[in-house]
Amino acid sequence: MFYGVMKLTLGGSLKLAFKPWVEGLENIPQEGPAILASNHLSFSDSFFLPAVLDRKVTFIAKAEYFTSPGVKGKLTAAFFKGVGQLPVDRSGARGAGEAAVKSGLDVLARGELFGIYPEGTRSPDGRLYRGKPGGLARVALASGAPVIPVAMIDTEKIQPPGKVVPKLMRPGIRIGKPLDFSRYHGMENDRFILRSVTDEVMYEIMKLSGQEYVDIYATAAKRQIAEAKKQAEEAEKAEKAARHEKSGS
Repeated sequence: MFYGVMKLTLGGSLKLAFKPWVEGLENIPQEGPAILASNHLSFSDSFFLPAVLDRKVTFIAKAEYFTSPGVKGKLTAAFFKGVGQLPVDRSGARGAGEAAVKSGLDVLARGELFGIYPEGTRSPDGRLYRGKPGGLARVALASGAPVIPVAMIDTEKIQPPGKVVPKLMRPGIRIGKPLDFSRYHGMENDRFILRSVTDEVMYEIMKLSGQEYVDIYATAAKRQIAEAKKQAEEAEKAEKAARHEKSGS
């Protein structure tokens, strides 16, 4: 019931304010389980996609959103539960992966839609990064549910880093045709099959989104960007210190 209320209020407001365009809605089944595998450009992706669908979509979210203390923490937890997100503890990589798989299988066993971001985190620069096989492929093979590739378009431009007020513009959503991986059923522990399934889904997402593909994980790219920023800051500090020392002499 809370999900329905949130969809009418938040979802209705998003559609009214941003008027997102959608292609491929006919590819979402009217009933039965399915996995929505999407690129991840913005925090708002988990709100725009459910807003344009008639059926409920359940995503996984980091556990911190559900366990923060105080009134704000309780409101945040209620909000994320209301929009259909499930908590997953990401403190341990293996434990987080197992929890994500179990959550996905539980949702699909109820005949519902399960949303997942194969990249594992938001893109740091708008490009499409290598998909992680531990969640998407394992859930797909263990459940037998079809995988529907989804491309979010321009959602990262609505509220870029450092911007408080969102920009009113029309994001887009392209929904591809369902992918059937039943030929691999029972092979969810074969890492080569998991890699193959994930790469096939990422290729379909790339075609839908038009993004440049980068064959490394987004988490590794974020580390590289952070390290480059740190080195640039240290070089700038060293240059300022050298100029100060030179002017002092």
